[in-house]
Amino acid sequence: MEPYIPEKLPVLSINWEEHISEIGKANAAIARYDGILQGIVNPEILLSPLTTREAVISSRIEGTVASLEEVLHFEANIGQKITPEKKADIQEIINYRKATQHAIEQLKSKPICFNNIRDLHKILLTSVRGQDKEPGEIRRIQNFIAPYGTPFIEKAIFIPPPPQMVMDALTNWEFYLHQEEKDSLVQTAILKAQFEIIHPFRDGNGRIGRMLVPIILYNKHHISTPMFYISSYFDKNRDKYSNCLLGVSQEHDWDSWISFFLHGIIDQSHENSKKVRDVLALHNEIKAKVPQITGSKYIIQAIDAIFSRPVINAAYFKDYSHIPEESARRILRELVKADILKVWRKGTGPNPYIYIFPQLLKITDDISANIFE
Repeated sequence: MEPYIPEKLPVLSINWEEHISEIGKANAAIARYDGILQGIVNPEILLSPLTTREAVISSRIEGTVASLEEVLHFEANIGQKITPEKKADIQEIINYRKATQHAIEQLKSKPICFNNIRDLHKILLTSVRGQDKEPGEIRRIQNFIAPYGTPFIEKAIFIPPPPQMVMDALTNWEFYLHQEEKDSLVQTAILKAQFEIIHPFRDGNGRIGRMLVPIILYNKHHISTPMFYISSYFDKNRDKYSNCLLGVSQEHDWDSWISFFLHGIIDQSHENSKKVRDVLALHNEIKAKVPQITGSKYIIQAIDAIFSRPVINAAYFKDYSHIPEESARRILRELVKADILKVWRKGTGPNPYIYIFPQLLKITDDISANIFE
């Protein structure tokens, strides 16, 4: 198998008529999702658990085996013994979330460009597997995709363009990113696939490619904040996801990939809308209850802290909210008494109290609080 030479963008072979119905449905679905998104005052805080879930699922597609529960346990400092391998998996997920949060912050002041993407890649591979593969640097060697655990290029199912062609391909990719297209959702599909075909980094290309979807959707004004969670669709349809991407390079079949991607936008717009509506409804409910429960002047900080993570320890609550220690302890006790939070573990010695927010857990990933029993 020879290295694949990607065609220049824009793609001229698309059968636009074939996609008219799906384009209409996808644009309508994501517009409805964004309408809900615009009703959230602090989406970075309220949707933080969903961002963590996205990081877990996107990392799982690449073989990371840590679950959402394990990440929540780890971040709450529950103290369970984990293997070095499991800790590395969890750190990869945390890095993915950090990179996503960095992108959100950067996009507030400047549009996406490839230098931003290099920064995301650097964050993604900091202190984890792949840190020896030049984080943030364009590859200077030939890489390839082979069945998991196969180190031989002869067994490759896809060989990206040779390193001397990568910069030209990326320049064309970035130029197309800022061009107008007949439909910008189709354009997003093309940009996501082309990025992974170019495979500009030695590692982490799939995760960065999925991270780019909400970034591009935001850049194209489909969503008001770069929070769109698509990895669940790719994970549920993993074989078709891989086959449609391979179909582009093997048969120049862009139409099957575009159709698959548009279905993903429709599917995840519905799923995301339900989860975001549920989070917003829960937030409104808690916002109405907490003033009566605590009578504290730190109500807003307290609510933000418990919504930022569905599993927290007392130290995190105090540090995140900047509430004085005595007041923080009192508020936590009152939230437990009101059955908003539950104590998962009482604090003893150096081990802090651990609290769970069962209703938020349930929304985040249909997780019942009994996983912490």
